[in-house]
Amino acid sequence: MSATTSTHADDESSISVGTYLFNRIKQLGINSIFGVPGDFNLALLDHIYEVDGLRWVGNTNELNAGYAADGYSRLKSLSVLITTFGVGELSTINAIAGAYAEHVGLLHIVGVPAQSSENKKLLLHHTLGNGDYKVYARISKELSEKAIFLEDAETAPHRIDDALRTAFLTQRPVYLAIPTNIGELSVDKTLLETPIDLTPPSNDPVTEREVIDRVLRLIEHATNPIILVDACANRHDVREETARLAEVTQFPVFTTPMGKSAFNEDNERFGGVYVGSLSSPEVAQVVESADLVLSVGALLSDFNTGSFSYGYNTNNIVEFHSDHIKIKRATYEDISMKPVLDELATRITPRDPALAVPVPKPMALQTAPKDTTLTQDYLWTNLSSFLRPGDVIVSETGTSSFGITKTIFPNNSVGISQVLYGSIGYSVGAALGASLAIEEIDPSRRVILLVGDGSLQLTVQAISTMIRWNLNPYLFVLNNDGYTIERLIHGPTSSYNDINPWQYTKLLEVFTAKNYQNYSIKTTGELDEIFESEEFANPDKIRLIELVLPRLDAPIALVKQAEITSKTNSA
Repeated sequence: MSATTSTHADDESSISVGTYLFNRIKQLGINSIFGVPGDFNLALLDHIYEVDGLRWVGNTNELNAGYAADGYSRLKSLSVLITTFGVGELSTINAIAGAYAEHVGLLHIVGVPAQSSENKKLLLHHTLGNGDYKVYARISKELSEKAIFLEDAETAPHRIDDALRTAFLTQRPVYLAIPTNIGELSVDKTLLETPIDLTPPSNDPVTEREVIDRVLRLIEHATNPIILVDACANRHDVREETARLAEVTQFPVFTTPMGKSAFNEDNERFGGVYVGSLSSPEVAQVVESADLVLSVGALLSDFNTGSFSYGYNTNNIVEFHSDHIKIKRATYEDISMKPVLDELATRITPRDPALAVPVPKPMALQTAPKDTTLTQDYLWTNLSSFLRPGDVIVSETGTSSFGITKTIFPNNSVGISQVLYGSIGYSVGAALGASLAIEEIDPSRRVILLVGDGSLQLTVQAISTMIRWNLNPYLFVLNNDGYTIERLIHGPTSSYNDINPWQYTKLLEVFTAKNYQNYSIKTTGELDEIFESEEFANPDKIRLIELVLPRLDAPIALVKQAEITSKTNSA
């Protein structure tokens, strides 16, 4: 059906473009919309309130809004962010770049000036003063799967549907520009009755069959195979297929740092986290002696691979990706891993668990006298005792993302980090988005943020939005007096790695929290006490836990990585 072209939605058979947009968003299960109001999106935002069940979150700044949309999407596979032209969209572009790099599906809607203003090249505010209204869109186009402009009522519904479909299927940001005059135009209401088709493109059957046959032959002849699970197993929804493959093959399964939580760590086949030369000797021995590596959803960045120090002793490597599969040196384009993994698990004859290759066992919890100074090593090992099934663990770039690899995640937990893009401060906004998503999915589940003091100071305003919506995450603030990861790489005593000390346990009060608790933890005994407390384990209030740690104390993996990075930077 074609859309009408009247200026306003003024009868029962038609609705505005804005109302159509937000109905489509709600139909896809998105209930929270992030962003900051600005004069070029205000009229569009009015239409949010016409759709039951939609919530305008209202962030403190656009960067936090982008980070929150990223965290929300990692739990719900899609999110929506709205900013205003120029100043707003540029403020969030760092978050958009991170979402693009890490395969996170989100729709970035930008309210832009009316078409008449652009046609006349008026010297409007938020422009560069040169009459070029598309300059910001060109920047975003480089960081998005697609950039789409609404130009009229007739094509607007199709373009809106295309934007949402593309963001969901590719798990990448999509840019959608809506001029102020377009949002009020009228379209046919019955278009909403046809759901957006989110079915992924089918694999070519001949190519898929060849891929599966080749992989089956490699499996048949392997004596020491492993499965290595990475970030895109989560992003492109193949956790179940990967688990079935592990069950029928009984192969040892390892994850990368970015892949933590993509495979249940209480599974008997889970052997640990592989980070190249930064891995534990037990993990490295099994992985690097494998004669077949089935790599699922790899994102082989430097911090994810121990600075590219993977030590495979075999060329029998199969990489399963969302849009291609690589077998040894052959690449099969436009083949999606999801149906391939499903078919492999169906065709493989299940192996006897009794004959399975042993996998490394997790490290036991540490003990220490109660008055022992708290250290990173003790924290990350013993954090496992506090976690429970279903937790969402958000770890910041730096000591947290390196330390969390030592923590054992319980069944059905979700790990959120930004290991590839690595923008400090990301985790605070992401924890906000994750908390809103969990409130919609299952409010009994917990969100746990682990963030350094330096990173927190970049995006601390996100805590205000958490309090505004009565969210109850755990905010663990690692107070080690500055930028520790940078100190380890270069300048351990340089003032550029210093920050102004804050009274962290007063932040919740400053942001007017009503139902909250503060803790300042300096010893192993104090940490054990809260981890063992049933009252503390109940997510019935927002909690900020300051963890006071030695200035240059860091997870051993980070110390080694910093040494490598320092040498690389000076080469």
